[in-house]
Amino acid sequence: MPYLGSEDAVRELRRALSNPNVQSDQLRYRNTILKVIRAMSQGVDVSGLFSEMVKACATVDIVQKKLVYVFLCSYATLNPELSLLVINTLRKDCQDPNPMVRSLALRNMTNLRLTSLVEYVEQPLTAGLRDRAACVRRVAVLGWAKLHNLQPSSEIDAAVVNELYGLLRDPDPVVMVNCLRALEDILKEEGGVAINKPITHHLLNRLKECDVWGQCEVLKILQRYQPQSEDELFDILSLLDASLVSPHPLVMAATLSLFLSLCSGLPAVSLAALERVRGPLLAACGSVSREMRFTALCHIQLLLRSVPGLMGAHYKRFFCGYAEPAYIKQRKMQVLVELVNDENVSMLLDELKGYCTDVNTDTSQAAISAIGRIGRSYSDRCLEILTGLLALKQEHITSAVVQTMRDLVWVCPQCSDTVCLALEGCEETLQDSQGRQALLWLLGVYGERISSAPYTLEVFIDGVRSEASLGVKMELLTTTMRLFLCRPAETQDMLGRLLHYCIEEDTDMCIRDQALFYYRLLHCGIEETRKVLHGRRSDPSLGVLIGRPAEPISQWANSFNTLEPLRQRTIETESASRGSPEHVTFDPKPNSDLSDTLNCSPVEKFHSEIASPCTDSSADVPASSVMVPLSLSLSPALSPEEFEQLWVQHQVLQAEHGAEKMEEEDCVCLEEWVQNTAVPHCSPQSLQAAMQLVHIQTLAFTPPHTLPWRVYLYTHTQHVHHGNISQSTLILGELLYTGNQRTVIKKGMCDRQMVEGSEKGQVKEGQEIRPDSMCKRESVRKEGEEDEGVKVTLKQQPKDDKALKGVLCILTTLLHTLSAERN
Repeated sequence: MPYLGSEDAVRELRRALSNPNVQSDQLRYRNTILKVIRAMSQGVDVSGLFSEMVKACATVDIVQKKLVYVFLCSYATLNPELSLLVINTLRKDCQDPNPMVRSLALRNMTNLRLTSLVEYVEQPLTAGLRDRAACVRRVAVLGWAKLHNLQPSSEIDAAVVNELYGLLRDPDPVVMVNCLRALEDILKEEGGVAINKPITHHLLNRLKECDVWGQCEVLKILQRYQPQSEDELFDILSLLDASLVSPHPLVMAATLSLFLSLCSGLPAVSLAALERVRGPLLAACGSVSREMRFTALCHIQLLLRSVPGLMGAHYKRFFCGYAEPAYIKQRKMQVLVELVNDENVSMLLDELKGYCTDVNTDTSQAAISAIGRIGRSYSDRCLEILTGLLALKQEHITSAVVQTMRDLVWVCPQCSDTVCLALEGCEETLQDSQGRQALLWLLGVYGERISSAPYTLEVFIDGVRSEASLGVKMELLTTTMRLFLCRPAETQDMLGRLLHYCIEEDTDMCIRDQALFYYRLLHCGIEETRKVLHGRRSDPSLGVLIGRPAEPISQWANSFNTLEPLRQRTIETESASRGSPEHVTFDPKPNSDLSDTLNCSPVEKFHSEIASPCTDSSADVPASSVMVPLSLSLSPALSPEEFEQLWVQHQVLQAEHGAEKMEEEDCVCLEEWVQNTAVPHCSPQSLQAAMQLVHIQTLAFTPPHTLPWRVYLYTHTQHVHHGNISQSTLILGELLYTGNQRTVIKKGMCDRQMVEGSEKGQVKEGQEIRPDSMCKRESVRKEGEEDEGVKVTLKQQPKDDKALKGVLCILTTLLHTLSAERN
């Protein structure tokens, strides 16, 4: 036979299917059809055999029917007219005395997914709901859900819905669960299946009859039911008690999720339920499936947030196995840190010390970080282990140890003397940028106690020309300045050479601007410089830090038995994510000004104008409206063409349909004025560098001192709502400055000219926009009128008011900071 991928193979198959001798021999006919299915699975286009396969479905051989139906369902959408020929055969099979044939015909009739065949399918599906065979009723129930998905805009037949509700009492448990799934899908716009007291108790009484997936489906739907009395609540909990200790982790997790939902007002009952599931969770941690083990560990971390001692007696169950993958080992180490107490600390530290030399570098560094977190409560023992690890002289171990020591002395200053002694000579082993940054930070903060600090720093300064890391260069600048303040005689020459290189030779604008800032700061005097650089430090009286307080169960109950615990990052800190402990996460606290959180740098003490940047009433953002974590990101990247298309779409939508239509489209537009700013006179490079620091990307801008002055920018926000549910949005922005002019926009002109400009040539990223290429405006100057400042226009989709206001305050702070430095 010719090669299956050629046209000759298809012709050969067609010839064989049409051969009467082959058709008369049932075994040869089935083998030929099997060859067609094999060719289809290998990617060969056999749609030309559709008519021959239609004829082959008229047979009493069930195996042949299944093979033919697989082919027909795959190519039905390409041959809608020929598919009509199959309907008669399928309808005939729906009346076959064999229930397997009837169910097979119903399943494939709905799998054809052709709207032209809906009228032929409804009658067999209705009859299938009343069929005496359970396997036919199962298929018929799901068939109505498929039919609704095929025509979601069609009206729902009330008789079918009532019949599906009636089948909730079907003696077959699979039919009952399929009815729940079908009703959830069909009644999605109405909130899903209606759950009342009789249905709830009926489902709970039949819960044990269902399989694992059926029980999970029932338990998930029952979360919408609210008991009418306390007696009914405890009756339901009694029925669920056996499922709470089910040997199946999926059923146990779904039951606990329902428990927590029902007992949201009874914390004592919720805690008792968490105690009950300890055994099943520990059993899941020893599952053969790696995925099950990882999921169980993530959910145990969730439980430990409210009951820290829940697994304390079973800490050995979280020791890592040699053959376990790295991601499970790292999760287990995170759990072990939560279980440390006075009785087991020695054994846990010995176990973690063994992981520090793991062949996997990520596992090794995670173990060192875990020891550092334990060191916040047991600093002496942990520092002894960390110091011993430095003697191994291995690059990745030394880097992780130095980063861990940096984080440890930030929260436990009493450890600083031991750390300073251990740092001697470790700079020769450090090769990665994060480790060198940590070492430089320690040299800058504790340089007066480290005798070799100036000599170590001189090695870094001599090699600054070959240094590729931006973070290391910026940390080197800060460290040299700090060391100059405490050891000026040894550092003065090095500081002069470093500042000269960074200002005159380095091409990176961030490095140059920071060096210029330090140079000008020195001109203000040593005392002023000391006030800025000797910023906040931990209070030495802080002493030993105790573990975090227990959280209420309601804080994480909604995310239990979802994918949210699996997506959560490592607890506490990822050392590689920041250069020094002063770089705090943007996580504003209630009743605190957002701008104060953003301007946590000691530069506030140097420029009084920067200390309260969001002073303009039009730009004030109440702290209560932005009390949840907000992070900005530049990915996924947006091209200038995509930006222009989205911007024009928003403008057209707002101009033609107004705010109500934008509300329907789940997008929003916000306009605010930032008063008294000199940002338009800053260099584009400085503005772009400042935007990059807060993860805002500038796409295009006009030259400075040009009116009207514009900047187009974008950013992605990730905003955590209540229940630890994260929402991502895209924000497009425009900064507009017109000087002492009041701008009146001609309706429709800006949109038309932006579209015309895109036809002539697309805007390149970073390209300067000339005033003659912008929208035409009518400007009227008013005498005695104050400068209107910069107009900030933000357009967001999907809508998230808190994230939008957070971005607005970040932009406002940034503009005021740049203005203050310019002045």
